Amino acid sequence: MDYIVVKWVHILSSTILFGTGIGSAFYLFMANREKNIAGIHFAAVHVVIADWLFTAPAIIIQFATGMWLLHLTGYSLSDGWVRWGIVLYVFAGLCWLPVVWMQIKMRDMAKVALETGAALPQTYWRLDRWWIIAGSLAFPAVVVIFYLMVAKP
Repeated sequence: MDYIVVKWVHILSSTILFGTGIGSAFYLFMANREKNIAGIHFAAVHVVIADWLFTAPAIIIQFATGMWLLHLTGYSLSDGWVRWGIVLYVFAGLCWLPVVWMQIKMRDMAKVALETGAALPQTYWRLDRWWIIAGSLAFPAVVVIFYLMVAKP
């Protein structure tokens, strides 16, 4: 019974992590393309909230249930697919941490621009480029992690 429950929580949290990540990225990306400061601010505020409510807990749950599943199933940290999964998980996390910081900065800049009627500063658009790059690196890593979890090659 433990195995089924832990596996279900692991799959559910991976779905939340992936879905929140891709959904948040889509909405902030599209808001930035529109260049409507009110829309950008709205999207950035809610992306930051989603990261704290859904993404951060899912990251923790993913690691904990993944380690628990290894214990329950007898797989080892030395198994190739596990090792690559962990490497990609850490890589995606290292991409996500600066993304969170950038999103907070972008949210704050959008708030100031909205309140003052000023344009978004060039710093905002530089962060937007780095935000896209980091997300573009993390996304395929997460897709490969899904493959590794399912196929266990």
